[in-house]
Amino acid sequence: MEIHQPSSSRKDRKIVERNRRNHMKTLCSELNSLIPNQNSKKSMLQTDQLDEATNYIKGILEKLERMKEKKEHLAGIEKLQIDIHEMGSAFVVNLISGIHNQSMFYELIRVVQEEGAEIINASFSAVNNTFVHTIHSQVGESSLGSEAASRITWRLNTLVHEFQ
Repeated sequence: MEIHQPSSSRKDRKIVERNRRNHMKTLCSELNSLIPNQNSKKSMLQTDQLDEATNYIKGILEKLERMKEKKEHLAGIEKLQIDIHEMGSAFVVNLISGIHNQSMFYELIRVVQEEGAEIINASFSAVNNTFVHTIHSQVGESSLGSEAASRITWRLNTLVHEFQ
């Protein structure tokens, strides 16, 4: 014959439920304590506190996404980009750099001169911390024309890639 103790199992369920509610209350309090600038947290309903925590977390995630986009944008600005157009014995070098890489312009001029090319024009312009440097050069007759331009192109590309 089985003996049922309904009052014992009912008490156990009540205890388990009370422990669950207390645990949830503790977790909600911990979550609420992490939300800054809350002077009246104690008087808010628990559902309002959870709504506020949810909104706060969503706001942080949006801010994080904006900061990631800004970081990617700034990283793109700081990255060096070089474009070299050879036209026989003449060539044009365009370098796009950020504010921290402006010295690269002088390094490019140095390499061009070391290789015996004549710099016809060198200039730069700046827009929003992005600098565009342009060098127009002509390889001398004694430097074997297009071979020298190709060698200069190789050296300039190598220099920019080593600098990054």
